[in-house]
Amino acid sequence: MLFEDNDFDVNMAFFIPDVNFNRTVNILSPMEGFLRGNMFQDEYEPYKNLTYFKLVGRDEQERLLYQVMALSFAVNDLNLYLDLHPDDKEVLALFKKYVNEEEMKCQEYVKKYGPLEVSEVNGSKFNWINSPWTWDNKGGSMYV
Repeated sequence: MLFEDNDFDVNMAFFIPDVNFNRTVNILSPMEGFLRGNMFQDEYEPYKNLTYFKLVGRDEQERLLYQVMALSFAVNDLNLYLDLHPDDKEVLALFKKYVNEEEMKCQEYVKKYGPLEVSEVNGSKFNWINSPWTWDNKGGSMYV
């Protein structure tokens, strides 16, 4: 048998840490959260006093892509928070707002510059292959 009766404390499996559920949540803007890697002001701790750098797009396409990426990150991070706090109506409203903004920015990007995902290819020709590849770095950008 893997566990003997005296080796496993059943109550340990249901341990819940002491958490203040009444605290206010300080949520950052999508871009600030994206740059920090965390949407929550109180949860960010820089590593060895290092900080992140600001993303500055070289052109309109890159600036729009950064906005899409930041909104996508915000949606994902708030989704994780809502998994643990499903009754937080303020964060749910913000989540819905960012979902709508992300959808609009994605549609704007696709309309102007082409598909972001393979599933967004339109027309009679499969032209996904014409998109920039990661090794086709056009002047120092990490993402386009």
